[in-house]
Amino acid sequence: MSYIENLFSLNQKVAIVTGSARGNGKAIAEALLRAGAKVYLVDILKEVVEVCDEFKKANLLAEYEILDLANFNELEPFIDKVYSENLRIDILVNNAGVSYSENILDYPEEMWENTYNINLKAPYQLSKLVSRYMIENDGGSIINITSLNSELAFPNNPAYVTSKGALKQMTKSFALDLGKFNIRCNNIGPGYMKTEMNKASWEDLDKRKARSEKTVLGRWGDPKDLAGLVVFLSSDSSSYLTGQDIYVDGGWLIKGI
Repeated sequence: MSYIENLFSLNQKVAIVTGSARGNGKAIAEALLRAGAKVYLVDILKEVVEVCDEFKKANLLAEYEILDLANFNELEPFIDKVYSENLRIDILVNNAGVSYSENILDYPEEMWENTYNINLKAPYQLSKLVSRYMIENDGGSIINITSLNSELAFPNNPAYVTSKGALKQMTKSFALDLGKFNIRCNNIGPGYMKTEMNKASWEDLDKRKARSEKTVLGRWGDPKDLAGLVVFLSSDSSSYLTGQDIYVDGGWLIKGI
């Protein structure tokens, strides 16, 4: 294997990807698998079983766990299990997220609480739990999937905007405190992607066109557009990069007029 191939290789690495039954999470998991990692696909959706089987048929090192990330009592036993099976955890991708759009003046409390639990508290808890094992193995990479909403407010979605902004800053806090253990923490902020979460907007032709025109590249993102960056941030090729926000948005954020 050449120097460059080694630089991006994830052979012998163990990864956890939340929200990996579909969309961005599935594409992220596949990218890590094809780079050589063993990946635990975590989701509350039972479709994760079929996705895992699909990867195994391709001779990829996939495992799955059906898990409710809002049930915090389940998180530590799962992380302990992954470590006991592999004696290492190298990569954590906190991808799972929920979004509820409602009028801000009538925003239901339960929507706020669930968004906070899935989008922010679960990544916090998982990052803490995984970090203790990463320290034993001289480092690792934590990647949090934020959003354009970490920087921009979209209408009638206060919980999502707030949670993603907070997640962005939480990553920087972890990066600062864990850097001495060679644990790197970075954010990936997708723009509008063709996923189940954005299905209604994609199927509305006016909204599809409007969101395409917001970008410099003139199109929506595909979950596969995240693959290269995830491998980069998980591998030795990004060994001097931590606490950063990288937006995969087709240039949405930099577009003025």
